[in-house]
Amino acid sequence: MAVGARSGRDEGEERPDDAVDGEAEDGGTAAHAHRSFWKELPLLIGIALLLALLIKTFLVQAFSIPSDSMQNTLQRGDRVLVDKLTPWFGSEPERGEVVVFHDPANWLSGEPTPEQNIAQKALSWIGLMPSAEEKDLIKRTIAIGGDTVECKKGGPVVLNGKELDEPYIFPGNTACDDAPFGPITVPQGKIWVMGDHRQNSQDSRWHMQDSTQGFVPVDKVVGRAVVVAWPVTRWSTLPVPDTFDQPGIGDQAAATALGLGAAGLAPVGLGPAALGLAGAVPLVLWRRRRLTGGTTAR
Repeated sequence: MAVGARSGRDEGEERPDDAVDGEAEDGGTAAHAHRSFWKELPLLIGIALLLALLIKTFLVQAFSIPSDSMQNTLQRGDRVLVDKLTPWFGSEPERGEVVVFHDPANWLSGEPTPEQNIAQKALSWIGLMPSAEEKDLIKRTIAIGGDTVECKKGGPVVLNGKELDEPYIFPGNTACDDAPFGPITVPQGKIWVMGDHRQNSQDSRWHMQDSTQGFVPVDKVVGRAVVVAWPVTRWSTLPVPDTFDQPGIGDQAAATALGLGAAGLAPVGLGPAALGLAGAVPLVLWRRRRLTGGTTAR
């Protein structure tokens, strides 16, 4: 049985019309490839736009900084990238994070909305350009649900009994002298936010008489700002400051027991929950003594 049988002519022997056929075939292939590219181009563009829209909706979105309320951390005109993925998995804002959130109670009432042309609107829709129509704000999360926070004139912000060292505050600003507050306890599912440029920020302190009492519902949070992406000369990440990692800052129970806050706008000291716990302990111990006394091993 022959292996590697040939076509019937010697290797290297070529018919005269072979070259002509090859040239014609190559030309046809090139033309076909050229036509295929232009036919596939709309499909490629459509897929790219769909991916951009999905990324904007579920992963990352660009936002433009329209004011000076977060100086010097963020400057007017900066573009930040906001992580929108982690909230989809149930993650909630943490203390110290810079977050973008939808206007909770007409905080931006009276603020002008910039006009955008058709091209800008299209780019905004797919997430390649910040939208000017969305009523969103950007602030730093100072306290989360269950935290007790306060700030007296001339003093620092105190979170769960721990003083915050805030190097990110705009030079020359005070922690809260223009609008001292508290102590207050942040309700579950809400956050308390403040701008880094304290004397130029209409943050939670200035909306305590609103329907939300200055708190921002977690479901209004778009996501965490993680990177300053533009201009390139200001590229930087936005980490959580070290002051929010100090030991004991998350001890909400201790702050409540010390009478540092309540689920409202005034301190209540040892409230009903603490009194109920104090009354329940003796009953539990008495019941446990009866049960263990009746089942003693012999």
